[in-house]
Amino acid sequence: MKKRLYILLLVIVAATPLYAQRRGERAYWRQEWSVENGDSIAVIHLNPVRKYARKPDMRRYARLVRAVKRVYPIAEEAKVLMKTMESELLALPNKKQQKLYIKGIEKRLIREYTPVLKKMTIYDGRVLLKLIDRQTDDTAFEIIKEFRGGFEAGLWQTLAKLFGNNLKTDYNPEKDDMLLEYIVNLYEKGLL
Repeated sequence: MKKRLYILLLVIVAATPLYAQRRGERAYWRQEWSVENGDSIAVIHLNPVRKYARKPDMRRYARLVRAVKRVYPIAEEAKVLMKTMESELLALPNKKQQKLYIKGIEKRLIREYTPVLKKMTIYDGRVLLKLIDRQTDDTAFEIIKEFRGGFEAGLWQTLAKLFGNNLKTDYNPEKDDMLLEYIVNLYEKGLL
């Protein structure tokens, strides 16, 4: 057993100089050398590897990767916009000016994102709802309810249900959304 381990370690160390990266790519591992008592020792740092109960279907995985690549930037912008809106709303003196501010933001969002959202599939919308919950710690229903009121949030929830979506979808990376979390982490690291 030790002999196999030494051979494997020797192959890894010998193959290390052969590893090359294109500009802008990140490695799944990196190597450093340390010197102890005059001996050079290779120290290899590996990215964490998640273990899943069953192997994911490659078509499902590829579909989820495409969806994350399409909608993750929108979820990031939503996070930034939410922080900006909250700070701006706190600075406004009365409810009337707050409502006018929210209406102006809503019109701008409709103008900017209607063409993008029209090109999305229902699956992309589901992934976007989960990523918005991941980024803002609020479901889309809670966000609408906070800024537009409970009646309008209920109206949009009913419309979403008609098309097979749910604005109250929670993001659960430990249970239901493990694969989505894994893909998002790869995307954030620049590995996709």
